[in-house]
Amino acid sequence: MIERQLIEKAAATIDASDELALACHVGPDGDALGSMLGFGSAARAAGKTVVAGFGSPFVVPANLSFLPADLLVDPSGFPRAPETMVVFDAGSFDRLAELGGPAAKAGTLVVVDHHVTNEGFGDIPLVDPEAAATGVIVVDLLDALGWPITPEIATCLLTAVVTDTGRFQYANTTAPTLEVAARLVAAGARPEQISQKVYEEAPFGYLQAAGAALARAVLDTDLRMVSTIITHQDLDEAGVDWGDIDNLLNTLRLAEEADVAVLAKVNEDSHVKVSLRSRGATDVGALAAELGGGGHRLASGFTFDGDPEKAIDEVRKRLGAHR
Repeated sequence: MIERQLIEKAAATIDASDELALACHVGPDGDALGSMLGFGSAARAAGKTVVAGFGSPFVVPANLSFLPADLLVDPSGFPRAPETMVVFDAGSFDRLAELGGPAAKAGTLVVVDHHVTNEGFGDIPLVDPEAAATGVIVVDLLDALGWPITPEIATCLLTAVVTDTGRFQYANTTAPTLEVAARLVAAGARPEQISQKVYEEAPFGYLQAAGAALARAVLDTDLRMVSTIITHQDLDEAGVDWGDIDNLLNTLRLAEEADVAVLAKVNEDSHVKVSLRSRGATDVGALAAELGGGGHRLASGFTFDGDPEKAIDEVRKRLGAHR
């Protein structure tokens, strides 16, 4: 729970600012992008000059392309030293990539986040690890500002809540979370649009890329872990990009024998991005933190330089140590 005094301090700072620079973590998901664009839309409606962005690669995931993107600027167009900057869904400067520099130079930095691994950076940290999504905290901040929630804003924020609760299937789906969701639907959010775009649409090439990755899947019954690797070559051959395969991990974690699902994504620069999910018995947030990453108890990730098999082995070692 965030102290009311802190929320009111953030609201007063934002309200007194004519210009706002907004950022979210690199490779934004529904919570990061939905929270930032929902807040940005509300700020613009309140008469603020707003720019929003995220670090490279500056690509909006295809399944989130229905969100309003007219506020977005690429890293080269982002203010170098904004007077007031608001960061969403990022637990550290590192998670902002190139925009970590402007964040460090900001006159006032407000951080809105719900990651338990948040380092507590920023001048006004609005961090609540008990919140189901950063979007939930944004609703509180908008209330403190007295800014109305239009249908467009509501759709952005409901996207944040829907994606970080796994369509209300994760353990973070509490009664207060559902109350926020109900309020956003009442404000004009369209659940069917969100569900169809985020979860039920993908180019045909996704099936081909997913098939290649799933054919490599390995089940470790002793550790109750399922893992696989997907490479940029897989995507190139299928004619898709990284934003098109966001649902692959959800497919991988269907294996009922596994508590932990591990997806290693190999980029063209050989950097490996590893995503972890848990059904509940394993704290993958703590595991990822040991490997320089972070996240939540049931959903986390880290980056690794080198062989993707070695990255998975590092997870395997730590998972064994935790058992």
